[in-house]
Amino acid sequence: MRPRIALVGDRSPAVRSHTRIPLILDALREREGLDLDAYWIRTDEVADLGGFDGVWILPGSPYRSEQGAITAARTARENAIPLLGTCAGFQHALLEYARHVCGLSVSHAENDPAAPDPLIRQLACSLAGHEAAVRLVPGSLAERIVGADPTVERYFCSYGPDPAYLETLEAHGLRFTGHDEEGEARVAELPGHPFYLVTLFQPELAERQPHPLVRAFAVAATGRAALTRGPDPVRL
Repeated sequence: MRPRIALVGDRSPAVRSHTRIPLILDALREREGLDLDAYWIRTDEVADLGGFDGVWILPGSPYRSEQGAITAARTARENAIPLLGTCAGFQHALLEYARHVCGLSVSHAENDPAAPDPLIRQLACSLAGHEAAVRLVPGSLAERIVGADPTVERYFCSYGPDPAYLETLEAHGLRFTGHDEEGEARVAELPGHPFYLVTLFQPELAERQPHPLVRAFAVAATGRAALTRGPDPVRL
């Protein structure tokens, strides 16, 4: 069966990463033989995602519904569904983990500017339109996928995690496995989960597609589909 992928985000032609998705799906199919059945789901329309083989929470914040993005991340985490979160997807996956695993009452400064001590805060220097090197932790999932050398990635964001909370998230099982040259967290993953990988950078903006992280996500979703729903029927 073709793997069913939920593309969670408020689709807009003004969001460059959204316009790249059809090209990425074409590249996965034509270059990698990974044919995904992808469905766009607005954040305010997120319901039961348990029937999907992969969940990709896309950029484009502020979302119509913070809760919708958090529900998508929680569903993927709790049901062992491959999860890829990029840019705002990274931010909201951390928010979900902090609230439901760590028991923290934390917020996102873009969604709630008046809230004290947000987990996701405005960056001192915006990364919108920037490229920067990311160093991956040896032996991590991200490093096994991308390789040992620093990778140069593209950003389009102005918010990131407050370092003061990262130790607590790590104490509850999350790993931060990619950092910029200043040591700021840029990649997180969850050991023991079939595929849980979130990045502050946007692999969908890579010049050559598919990006290795996107390909790995597609492979994980394809594997889940084969295990849970079986192979495509043979046509006579």
